[in-house]
Amino acid sequence: MKELDRLLVKMQGGDNAAFETLYARTKRGVYAFLYTYFHNVCDTEDAMQTVYLRIKTGLYGYAPGSNARAWILQIAKNCALSELRRRKEEISIEGLEISAEDAFDEGTVTDVMRRVLTEEEQRIVTLHVLWRYKHREIAEMLGVPTGTVTSKYKRSIEKLKKAIKEEE
Repeated sequence: MKELDRLLVKMQGGDNAAFETLYARTKRGVYAFLYTYFHNVCDTEDAMQTVYLRIKTGLYGYAPGSNARAWILQIAKNCALSELRRRKEEISIEGLEISAEDAFDEGTVTDVMRRVLTEEEQRIVTLHVLWRYKHREIAEMLGVPTGTVTSKYKRSIEKLKKAIKEEE
């Protein structure tokens, strides 16, 4: 986490190489986190561009020494929710029903997660496994008790194991 903090501070000073390094270090986790909202590659990639643009243009909002990962994920969450809200408004205005889901190849872990876990469970697993957040930290981010995160994580892992075993 301290490395991400240092990179953001360098970026505040105008260091573009620090931005490239930050992107390389965080892109995988941000992508996985955003995917739990959009459930398809195209929308997730579009959101990635928006997130990193907002990071770059919103650097003044970052307080050095704070939790850099949480700051980045908050931007990602806000971006995703904003886009989903915009879509919902468009759909209700036009009276259309649009399915935004494109499946990955059958059998990938991401596909299994999408099929067997709720969106909240996908977020918890993603935050814990890819971002290595502790259950306490995830609970704070999601605004739920730590015990809830712990039990949902354990149930999610069991669901995934069962689904993968059934596919084999």
